Amino acid sequence: MQGSYRQFCPVAMAAEILCTRWTIVLLRELIAGSTRFNDLRRGIPRMSPALLSQRLKELEGAGVICRVPSTADPGIFEYLLTEAGRELSPVIDAFGIWGQRWIETEPTLKNLDVGLLMWDMRRNLNPEPMPRRRSVIQFLYPELPSAQRSWWLLVTPGTGVDLCSIDPGFDVDLYVSTDLRTMTAIWMGLDDVRTAQKAERLMLTGDRILAAQMQSWLGLSVFAREPKRAA
Repeated sequence: MQGSYRQFCPVAMAAEILCTRWTIVLLRELIAGSTRFNDLRRGIPRMSPALLSQRLKELEGAGVICRVPSTADPGIFEYLLTEAGRELSPVIDAFGIWGQRWIETEPTLKNLDVGLLMWDMRRNLNPEPMPRRRSVIQFLYPELPSAQRSWWLLVTPGTGVDLCSIDPGFDVDLYVSTDLRTMTAIWMGLDDVRTAQKAERLMLTGDRILAAQMQSWLGLSVFAREPKRAA
């Protein structure tokens, strides 16, 4: 087999499946709950569609996922973790915890991607501290090109959270103006809303309750609580 380590060791055999380029990141998305091809692409925007298709086929062949018709949308297929795939959850968690603890902050914050950041914030947002009505939050990143500068989070009770990169046409309840590095650092738990406000790296305009509770409802990385450790 091309790329085989040719070792009977279970670590080597598992690595042949899991350690190909993008596979661990793809598993991160599947474990986080993405099941459709387009959603997986949004979570891994720099992975080509062709390579994503290839990796999905490889994981299916290895028994890690299964491809099934969507029960909600005829003609659409979803990729679901099998029992073998679900058992990888603590492995992916361990990768993330190790990276959060031991990878230096500066190299981490060089890998900025506004689309990925907003997608992850949408996924992890906590609506509980928010008003029991539709809330619209517009994020503004003045330093980015115009096509990437504005993003909207729509939070509707009982429906969930939608992310828009084009104006959805609703009145905005809260404007969040900041730079991408600051927002990424907050999402990763390396900074916080209050500190960024005091340093004038983040400005909040609009609903005072939403602004005051932003740190509570903001969707942070699942690894944000892991403290950095000196290497």
